[in-house]
Amino acid sequence: MASSKPQETTFLPDFGSFGVAIRILVLAVMIAIIITIARNSTFNQEAWQDLTLLSLYVAVISLFGLVVLRFASPFIARLSPILGSIAILLVLLAAIAIGTEVLLFALHQLGLIPKRWPDWHLSALARSLLIGAIIGGFSLRYLVLAHRAEKDAKSEQESRMQALQSRIRPHFLFNSMNSIASLTRSDPARAEAALQDLADLFRVLLADARKLVPISAEREIARQYLEIEKLRLGDRLKVVWNVNNVPRSAMIPALTLQPLLENAIYHGIEPRFSGGTVKIELWGEGDTLNALISNPLPEVRKQDHHRGNKIAMDNIRQRLASHFGDAAHLQSFEEADHYHVKLRLPILRG
Repeated sequence: MASSKPQETTFLPDFGSFGVAIRILVLAVMIAIIITIARNSTFNQEAWQDLTLLSLYVAVISLFGLVVLRFASPFIARLSPILGSIAILLVLLAAIAIGTEVLLFALHQLGLIPKRWPDWHLSALARSLLIGAIIGGFSLRYLVLAHRAEKDAKSEQESRMQALQSRIRPHFLFNSMNSIASLTRSDPARAEAALQDLADLFRVLLADARKLVPISAEREIARQYLEIEKLRLGDRLKVVWNVNNVPRSAMIPALTLQPLLENAIYHGIEPRFSGGTVKIELWGEGDTLNALISNPLPEVRKQDHHRGNKIAMDNIRQRLASHFGDAAHLQSFEEADHYHVKLRLPILRG
């Protein structure tokens, strides 16, 4: 039963957030402008005074309503979306009535109006409640839809990031298990170490894609992945690391290097009879982390390999853009019979 509560309360926006407050204030001022234009044929000094007082009134009432809704939210959240919407509207109307009475009292105390209960008091209160009900209903609908759209967009982005992070080719798992199985009798210790590496890799694979990890942890996962691939490829796969001036606390999206290394092996090493060397260079340059992964090109190019490499690179670009926007760059190029992938991203220290 507890797990269903979040689903029931997803309709309710955060009335205490700065974004919601700004939206409500902007909407309130726009309403004040519309009412002022409708009540005045010309925009003279009297109209400006009318706009100033009306804007102040709707702003105070709106902020007061937001404060009341902020404290009432935990109780409203327990209701269904329909009952919750009705409760919010009733709270808004109560806030308008109380706020109007408080303003009238303040104006009377300041000597701006002669009577505590002016003759136009009831008609003004009725108009305020009517306008508040209409505008409040539309505003509530807008806030709920905007909140739902933001939540759906965030959920979609998180799902897409998780899916992009989780794309390790199925053949890797089967090949790894076959390689480990072949070692269980001949080299049990090595088979156990390979199983541990595989478990660590998939533990990272199933982790939250939104989180960043230290570069040292990312390097360890990359090393474990390469050790697993060496079980299958043997001497055909050689690896050279070159790390220089990289802060150990620098943060990077989990499984950023591993897909690039997987591409290097799948598209560069596997098609070559003699295999080759994958070179990984990492270096810091000011506030920028650089990574360069190089592999030899196969003697015979295959179109499906090229297309698969392009899809994988696009996936990695999307993940980097989700974390760093335009501050991260990923480019690939060929030079001297080698394929290079260069990554640049800002150093975020943990």
